[in-house]
Amino acid sequence: MYQINYDRPVHVHFIGIGGISMSGLAAVLLQRGFTVSGSDTHESPLTVWLDGLGASVSYPQSAGNIHDDIDVVVYTAAIHPDNPEYQAAKEKEIPMLTRAELLGQLMNNYGSSIAVSGTHGKTTTTSMLSHIMMQCGLDPTISVGGILPSIGGNVRIGASDYFLTEACEYTNSFLSLFPTMGIVLNIDADHLDFFKDLDDIRHSFRRFCEQIPAGGALVINAEIPRLDELTQGLSCRVVTYGVGCGDYQAINISYNELGAGSFDLQKGDDILGHFTLSVPGRHNVANACAALAAGFLLDLPADQMAEGLIEFKGTDRRFQKKGEIGGVTIIDDYAHHPTEIRVTLEAAKKLPYRQVWCVFQPHTYTRTKALMDDFVKALSIADKIVLADIYAARETDTLGISSDLLRRKLADMGKDAWYFPTFDEIETFLLEHCASGDLLITMGAGDVVRIGEKLLGK
Repeated sequence: MYQINYDRPVHVHFIGIGGISMSGLAAVLLQRGFTVSGSDTHESPLTVWLDGLGASVSYPQSAGNIHDDIDVVVYTAAIHPDNPEYQAAKEKEIPMLTRAELLGQLMNNYGSSIAVSGTHGKTTTTSMLSHIMMQCGLDPTISVGGILPSIGGNVRIGASDYFLTEACEYTNSFLSLFPTMGIVLNIDADHLDFFKDLDDIRHSFRRFCEQIPAGGALVINAEIPRLDELTQGLSCRVVTYGVGCGDYQAINISYNELGAGSFDLQKGDDILGHFTLSVPGRHNVANACAALAAGFLLDLPADQMAEGLIEFKGTDRRFQKKGEIGGVTIIDDYAHHPTEIRVTLEAAKKLPYRQVWCVFQPHTYTRTKALMDDFVKALSIADKIVLADIYAARETDTLGISSDLLRRKLADMGKDAWYFPTFDEIETFLLEHCASGDLLITMGAGDVVRIGEKLLGK
Protein backbone atom coordinates (compact mmCIF):
# COMPACT_ATOMS: atom_id res chain seq x y z
CA MET A 1 0.00 0.00 0.00
CA TYR A 2 1.19 3.51 -0.83
CA GLN A 3 2.41 5.33 2.29
CA ILE A 4 1.84 9.04 3.00
CA ASN A 5 4.71 10.74 4.81
CA TYR A 6 4.45 14.33 6.06
CA ASP A 7 8.19 14.77 5.47
CA ARG A 8 7.86 13.94 1.75
CA PRO A 9 4.93 15.91 0.23
CA VAL A 10 3.62 14.53 -3.07
CA HIS A 11 0.74 15.19 -5.49
CA VAL A 12 -2.54 13.71 -4.19
CA HIS A 13 -5.73 13.67 -6.29
CA PHE A 14 -9.15 13.27 -4.62
CA ILE A 15 -12.08 11.79 -6.58
CA GLY A 16 -15.05 13.49 -4.92
CA ILE A 17 -13.01 16.16 -3.16
CA GLY A 18 -16.13 18.08 -2.09
CA GLY A 19 -17.25 15.42 0.40
CA ILE A 20 -17.37 16.46 4.04
CA SER A 21 -14.53 14.11 5.04
CA MET A 22 -12.52 14.21 1.79
CA SER A 23 -12.39 18.01 1.85
CA GLY A 24 -11.03 17.97 5.39
CA LEU A 25 -8.25 15.52 4.54
CA ALA A 26 -7.37 17.56 1.46
CA ALA A 27 -7.06 20.67 3.64
CA VAL A 28 -4.72 18.88 6.06
CA LEU A 29 -2.43 17.86 3.19
CA LEU A 30 -2.47 21.35 1.69
CA GLN A 31 -1.32 22.79 5.00
CA ARG A 32 1.51 20.26 5.05
CA GLY A 33 2.80 21.39 1.66
CA PHE A 34 1.29 18.65 -0.52
CA THR A 35 0.09 19.37 -4.04
CA VAL A 36 -3.64 18.67 -4.04
CA SER A 37 -6.01 18.30 -6.96
CA GLY A 38 -9.47 16.84 -7.10
CA SER A 39 -12.79 16.68 -8.84
CA ASP A 40 -16.49 16.66 -8.09
CA THR A 41 -19.80 16.68 -9.90
CA HIS A 42 -20.43 20.36 -9.20
CA GLU A 43 -19.10 23.37 -7.34
CA SER A 44 -19.98 23.65 -3.63
CA PRO A 45 -18.95 25.83 -0.67
CA LEU A 46 -16.36 23.20 0.31
CA THR A 47 -14.78 23.02 -3.15
CA VAL A 48 -14.66 26.83 -3.33
CA TRP A 49 -12.98 26.84 0.08
CA LEU A 50 -10.40 24.28 -1.05
CA ASP A 51 -9.73 26.27 -4.20
CA GLY A 52 -8.94 29.25 -1.98
CA LEU A 53 -6.48 27.13 -0.01
CA GLY A 54 -4.58 26.23 -3.18
CA ALA A 55 -6.23 23.03 -4.43
CA SER A 56 -6.92 22.55 -8.13
CA VAL A 57 -10.55 21.43 -8.43
CA SER A 58 -12.15 20.23 -11.68
CA TYR A 59 -15.81 19.75 -12.67
CA PRO A 60 -17.17 17.26 -13.53
CA GLN A 61 -15.27 14.02 -12.98
CA SER A 62 -13.56 12.81 -16.16
CA ALA A 63 -10.62 10.67 -17.22
CA GLY A 64 -8.82 13.81 -18.41
CA ASN A 65 -8.41 14.96 -14.81
CA ILE A 66 -5.96 12.11 -14.11
CA HIS A 67 -2.53 13.39 -15.10
CA ASP A 68 0.79 11.57 -15.11
CA ASP A 69 2.24 13.81 -12.38
CA ILE A 70 -0.25 12.49 -9.79
CA ASP A 71 1.47 10.30 -7.21
CA VAL A 72 -1.60 8.81 -5.51
CA VAL A 73 -5.38 8.91 -6.02
CA VAL A 74 -7.84 8.90 -3.10
CA TYR A 75 -11.48 7.82 -3.46
CA THR A 76 -14.50 7.07 -1.28
CA ALA A 77 -16.95 4.17 -1.02
CA ALA A 78 -19.33 6.17 -3.22
CA ILE A 79 -16.89 5.88 -6.16
CA HIS A 80 -17.46 2.74 -8.22
CA PRO A 81 -15.01 0.99 -10.58
CA ASP A 82 -16.88 2.39 -13.61
CA ASN A 83 -16.03 5.95 -12.54
CA PRO A 84 -13.94 7.48 -15.38
CA GLU A 85 -11.23 8.82 -13.05
CA TYR A 86 -11.02 5.54 -11.16
CA GLN A 87 -10.61 3.69 -14.46
CA ALA A 88 -7.99 6.16 -15.72
CA ALA A 89 -5.94 5.85 -12.53
CA LYS A 90 -6.03 2.06 -12.83
CA GLU A 91 -4.95 2.21 -16.48
CA LYS A 92 -2.05 4.53 -15.63
CA GLU A 93 -1.16 2.27 -12.67
CA ILE A 94 -1.23 5.19 -10.26
CA PRO A 95 -1.33 4.04 -6.62
CA MET A 96 -4.78 4.35 -5.04
CA LEU A 97 -6.00 4.73 -1.45
CA THR A 98 -9.48 4.73 0.01
CA ARG A 99 -10.46 7.75 2.08
CA ALA A 100 -10.20 5.63 5.23
CA GLU A 101 -6.74 4.34 4.30
CA LEU A 102 -5.53 7.92 3.83
CA LEU A 103 -7.07 8.97 7.15
CA GLY A 104 -5.34 6.08 8.90
CA GLN A 105 -2.00 7.07 7.42
CA LEU A 106 -2.43 10.72 8.40
CA MET A 107 -3.20 9.65 11.97
CA ASN A 108 0.04 7.69 12.09
CA ASN A 109 1.91 10.99 11.83
CA TYR A 110 0.60 12.04 15.27
CA GLY A 111 1.69 10.71 18.65
CA SER A 112 -1.81 10.87 20.15
CA SER A 113 -4.72 10.01 17.84
CA ILE A 114 -8.35 9.71 18.93
CA ALA A 115 -11.06 8.06 16.83
CA VAL A 116 -14.75 8.43 17.77
CA SER A 117 -16.90 5.54 16.53
CA GLY A 118 -20.49 4.39 16.98
CA THR A 119 -23.68 4.05 14.97
CA HIS A 120 -24.95 7.41 16.26
CA GLY A 121 -23.53 10.56 17.80
CA LYS A 122 -20.06 10.56 16.23
CA THR A 123 -20.18 14.12 14.92
CA THR A 124 -21.61 15.57 18.12
CA THR A 125 -19.19 13.73 20.43
CA THR A 126 -16.19 14.57 18.23
CA SER A 127 -17.31 18.21 18.33
CA MET A 128 -17.71 18.15 22.12
CA LEU A 129 -14.24 16.68 22.53
CA SER A 130 -12.92 19.25 20.07
CA HIS A 131 -14.21 22.05 22.30
CA ILE A 132 -12.72 20.38 25.37
CA MET A 133 -9.30 19.88 23.79
CA MET A 134 -9.17 23.40 22.38
CA GLN A 135 -10.29 24.95 25.68
CA CYS A 136 -7.52 23.02 27.44
CA GLY A 137 -4.90 24.32 25.02
CA LEU A 138 -4.01 21.05 23.28
CA ASP A 139 -4.15 22.66 19.81
CA PRO A 140 -5.41 19.48 18.07
CA THR A 141 -5.83 18.74 14.39
CA ILE A 142 -9.52 17.88 13.95
CA SER A 143 -11.52 16.16 11.22
CA VAL A 144 -15.25 16.19 11.92
CA GLY A 145 -18.14 14.91 9.79
CA GLY A 146 -20.11 18.14 9.93
CA ILE A 147 -19.69 21.89 10.02
CA LEU A 148 -18.53 22.99 13.47
CA PRO A 149 -18.91 26.77 13.81
CA SER A 150 -16.14 27.14 16.38
CA ILE A 151 -13.53 25.90 13.88
CA GLY A 152 -15.16 27.55 10.89
CA GLY A 153 -15.82 24.34 8.99
CA ASN A 154 -15.14 20.62 9.14
CA VAL A 155 -11.40 20.64 9.77
CA ARG A 156 -8.94 22.37 12.08
CA ILE A 157 -5.21 22.30 11.49
CA GLY A 158 -3.34 22.23 14.79
CA ALA A 159 0.37 22.42 15.53
CA SER A 160 0.46 19.77 18.25
CA ASP A 161 0.83 15.99 18.30
CA TYR A 162 -2.94 15.47 18.81
CA PHE A 163 -5.28 14.28 16.05
CA LEU A 164 -9.05 13.84 16.58
CA THR A 165 -11.42 12.32 14.05
CA GLU A 166 -14.64 10.42 13.50
CA ALA A 167 -14.40 6.73 12.63
CA CYS A 168 -17.18 5.44 10.37
CA GLU A 169 -18.10 1.76 10.35
CA TYR A 170 -19.69 1.74 6.88
CA THR A 171 -17.78 -0.63 4.53
CA ASN A 172 -15.51 -1.27 7.57
CA SER A 173 -13.75 2.04 6.95
CA PHE A 174 -12.72 2.35 10.58
CA LEU A 175 -10.65 -0.82 10.31
CA SER A 176 -8.08 1.24 8.40
CA LEU A 177 -7.48 3.28 11.57
CA PHE A 178 -5.12 2.46 14.43
CA PRO A 179 -5.84 5.15 17.05
CA THR A 180 -4.09 5.44 20.39
CA MET A 181 -7.54 6.09 21.89
CA GLY A 182 -10.79 4.72 20.52
CA ILE A 183 -14.31 5.69 21.59
CA VAL A 184 -17.35 3.46 20.97
CA LEU A 185 -20.64 5.29 21.58
CA ASN A 186 -23.21 2.65 20.62
CA ILE A 187 -23.82 -0.24 18.21
CA ASP A 188 -27.12 -0.58 16.35
CA ALA A 189 -28.28 -2.39 13.23
CA ASP A 190 -27.52 -0.02 10.34
CA HIS A 191 -25.90 0.00 6.90
CA LEU A 192 -27.54 -3.34 6.20
CA ASP A 193 -26.70 -2.94 2.52
CA PHE A 194 -23.16 -3.82 3.65
CA PHE A 195 -23.42 -5.67 6.96
CA LYS A 196 -25.32 -8.96 7.19
CA ASP A 197 -26.89 -8.28 10.57
CA LEU A 198 -26.26 -6.79 14.00
CA ASP A 199 -23.83 -9.57 14.95
CA ASP A 200 -21.79 -8.77 11.84
CA ILE A 201 -21.67 -5.11 12.89
CA ARG A 202 -20.62 -6.04 16.43
CA HIS A 203 -17.85 -8.22 14.99
CA SER A 204 -16.48 -5.22 13.09
CA PHE A 205 -16.57 -3.05 16.20
CA ARG A 206 -14.69 -5.76 18.09
CA ARG A 207 -12.02 -5.69 15.38
CA PHE A 208 -11.85 -1.89 15.70
CA CYS A 209 -11.29 -2.22 19.44
CA GLU A 210 -8.56 -4.79 18.87
CA GLN A 211 -6.60 -2.31 16.77
CA ILE A 212 -5.99 0.00 19.74
CA PRO A 213 -2.41 -0.68 20.92
CA ALA A 214 -1.45 -2.01 24.34
CA GLY A 215 -0.44 1.44 25.55
CA GLY A 216 -3.70 2.97 24.35
CA ALA A 217 -7.23 3.17 25.74
CA LEU A 218 -10.78 2.28 24.77
CA VAL A 219 -13.64 4.44 26.05
CA ILE A 220 -16.90 2.51 25.59
CA ASN A 221 -20.55 2.95 26.54
CA ALA A 222 -21.43 0.70 29.49
CA GLU A 223 -25.01 0.43 28.19
CA ILE A 224 -24.00 -1.54 25.07
CA PRO A 225 -25.49 -5.07 25.35
CA ARG A 226 -23.07 -7.99 25.88
CA LEU A 227 -20.23 -5.58 26.49
CA ASP A 228 -17.76 -8.32 27.43
CA GLU A 229 -17.84 -9.68 23.87
CA LEU A 230 -16.34 -6.38 22.74
CA THR A 231 -13.84 -5.79 25.53
CA GLN A 232 -12.70 -9.13 26.92
CA GLY A 233 -9.04 -9.89 26.27
CA LEU A 234 -8.14 -6.52 24.76
CA SER A 235 -4.54 -5.45 25.25
CA CYS A 236 -5.46 -1.78 25.73
CA ARG A 237 -6.93 -0.13 28.80
CA VAL A 238 -10.75 -0.28 28.87
CA VAL A 239 -12.80 2.50 30.47
CA THR A 240 -16.61 2.56 30.50
CA TYR A 241 -19.02 5.48 30.76
CA GLY A 242 -22.78 5.97 30.87
CA VAL A 243 -25.81 7.71 32.27
CA GLY A 244 -25.97 6.30 35.78
CA CYS A 245 -23.57 3.44 34.98
CA GLY A 246 -19.94 2.79 34.06
CA ASP A 247 -16.58 3.93 35.38
CA TYR A 248 -17.46 7.53 34.49
CA GLN A 249 -21.16 8.15 35.02
CA ALA A 250 -23.53 11.08 34.87
CA ILE A 251 -25.65 11.43 38.02
CA ASN A 252 -27.92 14.12 39.51
CA ILE A 253 -29.09 15.09 36.02
CA SER A 254 -31.44 18.02 35.49
CA TYR A 255 -32.68 19.78 32.36
CA ASN A 256 -33.42 23.44 31.74
CA GLU A 257 -36.44 24.83 29.90
CA LEU A 258 -34.68 24.21 26.56
CA GLY A 259 -33.94 20.57 27.37
CA ALA A 260 -30.19 21.02 27.92
CA GLY A 261 -28.76 18.86 30.68
CA SER A 262 -26.62 19.56 33.73
CA PHE A 263 -25.05 16.75 35.71
CA ASP A 264 -22.33 15.62 38.08
CA LEU A 265 -19.69 13.23 36.74
CA GLN A 266 -18.83 10.49 39.20
CA LYS A 267 -15.94 8.02 39.19
CA GLY A 268 -16.03 5.52 42.00
CA ASP A 269 -16.85 7.46 45.15
CA ASP A 270 -15.54 10.75 43.77
CA ILE A 271 -17.47 13.56 42.10
CA LEU A 272 -15.12 14.86 39.41
CA GLY A 273 -17.06 17.99 38.59
CA HIS A 274 -20.36 19.55 37.59
CA PHE A 275 -21.03 20.03 33.88
CA THR A 276 -23.66 21.97 31.97
CA LEU A 277 -24.57 21.51 28.32
CA SER A 278 -25.98 23.89 25.74
CA VAL A 279 -27.52 21.12 23.60
CA PRO A 280 -30.67 19.19 24.54
CA GLY A 281 -31.48 15.59 25.37
CA ARG A 282 -30.37 12.61 27.45
CA HIS A 283 -28.38 11.32 24.48
CA ASN A 284 -26.20 14.41 24.63
CA VAL A 285 -25.57 13.84 28.33
CA ALA A 286 -24.25 10.40 27.30
CA ASN A 287 -22.17 11.92 24.49
CA ALA A 288 -20.70 14.42 26.94
CA CYS A 289 -19.79 11.58 29.34
CA ALA A 290 -17.79 9.92 26.55
CA ALA A 291 -15.97 13.15 25.74
CA LEU A 292 -15.25 13.82 29.42
CA ALA A 293 -13.97 10.28 30.02
CA ALA A 294 -11.54 10.79 27.14
CA GLY A 295 -10.54 14.15 28.58
CA PHE A 296 -9.80 12.72 32.02
CA LEU A 297 -7.67 9.99 30.38
CA LEU A 298 -5.71 12.86 28.80
CA ASP A 299 -5.33 14.38 32.31
CA LEU A 300 -7.26 17.52 31.39
CA PRO A 301 -8.56 19.78 34.18
CA ALA A 302 -12.27 19.46 34.97
CA ASP A 303 -12.95 23.20 35.19
CA GLN A 304 -11.56 23.87 31.71
CA MET A 305 -13.42 20.88 30.27
CA ALA A 306 -16.63 22.30 31.76
CA GLU A 307 -15.97 25.61 30.03
CA GLY A 308 -15.37 23.85 26.73
CA LEU A 309 -18.61 21.85 26.98
CA ILE A 310 -20.88 24.76 27.79
CA GLU A 311 -19.48 26.65 24.80
CA PHE A 312 -20.51 23.85 22.43
CA LYS A 313 -23.77 24.99 20.83
CA GLY A 314 -24.05 22.18 18.28
CA THR A 315 -23.01 21.51 14.70
CA ASP A 316 -24.85 22.10 11.46
CA ARG A 317 -27.80 19.73 10.92
CA ARG A 318 -27.74 18.45 14.53
CA PHE A 319 -30.89 19.90 16.13
CA GLN A 320 -29.95 23.17 14.48
CA LYS A 321 -32.35 26.07 14.80
CA LYS A 322 -32.89 27.50 11.33
CA GLY A 323 -35.30 30.30 12.25
CA GLU A 324 -38.94 31.18 12.85
CA ILE A 325 -41.87 31.96 10.55
CA GLY A 326 -45.34 32.90 11.71
CA GLY A 327 -44.52 31.84 15.27
CA VAL A 328 -43.38 28.38 14.08
CA THR A 329 -39.84 27.41 15.10
CA ILE A 330 -37.96 25.44 12.45
CA ILE A 331 -35.24 22.97 13.48
CA ASP A 332 -33.16 20.76 11.18
CA ASP A 333 -31.67 17.44 12.23
CA TYR A 334 -29.58 14.79 10.47
CA ALA A 335 -31.29 11.85 12.22
CA HIS A 336 -31.90 9.01 9.75
CA HIS A 337 -31.89 5.89 11.94
CA PRO A 338 -34.77 4.98 14.29
CA THR A 339 -32.60 5.35 17.39
CA GLU A 340 -31.52 8.85 16.33
CA ILE A 341 -35.10 9.81 15.47
CA ARG A 342 -36.36 8.56 18.83
CA VAL A 343 -33.87 10.49 20.98
CA THR A 344 -34.30 13.65 18.89
CA LEU A 345 -38.10 13.59 19.08
CA GLU A 346 -38.03 12.72 22.79
CA ALA A 347 -35.86 15.78 23.38
CA ALA A 348 -38.18 17.91 21.22
CA LYS A 349 -41.28 16.78 23.10
CA LYS A 350 -39.82 18.09 26.36
CA LEU A 351 -39.59 21.60 24.95
CA PRO A 352 -42.40 24.15 25.50
CA TYR A 353 -44.05 23.95 22.08
CA ARG A 354 -47.73 23.46 21.18
CA GLN A 355 -47.17 20.57 18.76
CA VAL A 356 -44.12 18.85 17.28
CA TRP A 357 -44.22 18.38 13.51
CA CYS A 358 -41.67 16.02 11.95
CA VAL A 359 -40.96 16.19 8.21
CA PHE A 360 -39.00 13.01 7.59
CA GLN A 361 -37.11 11.95 4.49
CA PRO A 362 -36.11 8.26 4.74
CA HIS A 363 -32.54 7.54 3.67
CA THR A 364 -31.95 4.50 1.39
CA TYR A 365 -34.38 1.72 0.56
CA THR A 366 -32.38 -0.98 2.37
CA ARG A 367 -32.42 0.87 5.70
CA THR A 368 -36.11 1.77 5.38
CA LYS A 369 -37.12 -1.81 4.58
CA ALA A 370 -34.94 -3.47 7.23
CA LEU A 371 -36.03 -1.10 10.02
CA MET A 372 -39.56 -0.24 8.91
CA ASP A 373 -41.31 -1.12 12.19
CA ASP A 374 -38.65 0.71 14.20
CA PHE A 375 -39.13 3.81 12.03
CA VAL A 376 -42.87 3.69 12.70
CA LYS A 377 -42.37 3.50 16.49
CA ALA A 378 -39.79 6.29 16.52
CA LEU A 379 -41.73 8.67 14.27
CA SER A 380 -44.92 8.11 16.26
CA ILE A 381 -43.43 10.20 19.08
CA ALA A 382 -44.13 13.33 16.99
CA ASP A 383 -47.61 14.84 17.03
CA LYS A 384 -47.76 15.21 13.23
CA ILE A 385 -45.62 13.41 10.64
CA VAL A 386 -45.09 14.46 7.03
CA LEU A 387 -43.14 12.09 4.80
CA ALA A 388 -41.05 12.90 1.74
CA ASP A 389 -39.92 10.38 -0.87
CA ILE A 390 -37.09 8.04 0.11
CA TYR A 391 -33.67 9.55 -0.59
CA ALA A 392 -32.03 6.80 -2.64
CA ALA A 393 -28.40 7.92 -2.22
CA ARG A 394 -26.28 5.13 -3.71
CA GLU A 395 -29.21 2.72 -4.32
CA THR A 396 -31.32 2.01 -7.41
CA ASP A 397 -33.54 -0.90 -6.31
CA THR A 398 -36.67 0.29 -4.46
CA LEU A 399 -37.16 -3.19 -2.91
CA GLY A 400 -40.90 -2.66 -3.30
CA ILE A 401 -41.22 -0.11 -0.49
CA SER A 402 -42.12 3.57 -0.34
CA SER A 403 -42.70 6.44 2.04
CA ASP A 404 -46.42 5.98 1.53
CA LEU A 405 -46.14 2.50 3.06
CA LEU A 406 -44.55 4.12 6.11
CA ARG A 407 -47.43 6.62 6.17
CA ARG A 408 -50.01 3.85 6.09
CA LYS A 409 -48.36 2.05 9.00
CA LEU A 410 -48.36 5.26 11.04
CA ALA A 411 -52.02 5.84 10.17
CA ASP A 412 -52.82 2.31 11.38
CA MET A 413 -51.47 3.42 14.77
CA GLY A 414 -53.85 6.34 14.77
CA LYS A 415 -51.17 8.92 14.00
CA ASP A 416 -51.71 11.97 11.83
CA ALA A 417 -49.37 11.29 8.93
CA TRP A 418 -49.18 12.54 5.35
CA TYR A 419 -47.05 11.71 2.33
CA PHE A 420 -46.30 14.06 -0.57
CA PRO A 421 -44.04 13.21 -3.53
CA THR A 422 -42.59 16.72 -3.94
CA PHE A 423 -41.04 19.30 -1.63
CA ASP A 424 -43.32 22.00 -3.09
CA GLU A 425 -46.40 20.07 -1.95
CA ILE A 426 -44.92 19.57 1.51
CA GLU A 427 -44.10 23.28 1.84
CA THR A 428 -47.63 24.29 0.78
CA PHE A 429 -49.18 21.83 3.26
CA LEU A 430 -47.02 23.06 6.14
CA LEU A 431 -47.79 26.71 5.44
CA GLU A 432 -51.49 25.89 5.61
CA HIS A 433 -51.45 23.66 8.70
CA CYS A 434 -48.62 24.63 11.08
CA ALA A 435 -49.67 27.15 13.74
CA SER A 436 -47.95 29.66 15.98
CA GLY A 437 -46.25 27.88 18.88
CA ASP A 438 -45.47 24.74 16.88
CA LEU A 439 -42.03 23.17 16.46
CA LEU A 440 -41.25 21.94 12.94
CA ILE A 441 -38.31 19.55 12.52
CA THR A 442 -36.99 18.66 9.09
CA MET A 443 -35.23 15.35 9.54
CA GLY A 444 -33.04 13.06 7.44
CA ALA A 445 -29.60 12.63 5.89
CA GLY A 446 -30.64 13.74 2.40
CA ASP A 447 -31.72 17.18 1.19
CA VAL A 448 -34.83 17.59 3.36
CA VAL A 449 -33.18 20.62 4.96
CA ARG A 450 -34.21 22.57 1.85
CA ILE A 451 -37.85 22.47 2.96
CA GLY A 452 -37.27 24.49 6.12
CA GLU A 453 -34.92 26.87 4.36
CA LYS A 454 -37.49 27.44 1.61
CA LEU A 455 -40.22 28.11 4.17
CA LEU A 456 -38.05 30.65 5.93
CA GLY A 457 -37.32 32.28 2.59
CA LYS A 458 -41.06 32.69 2.07
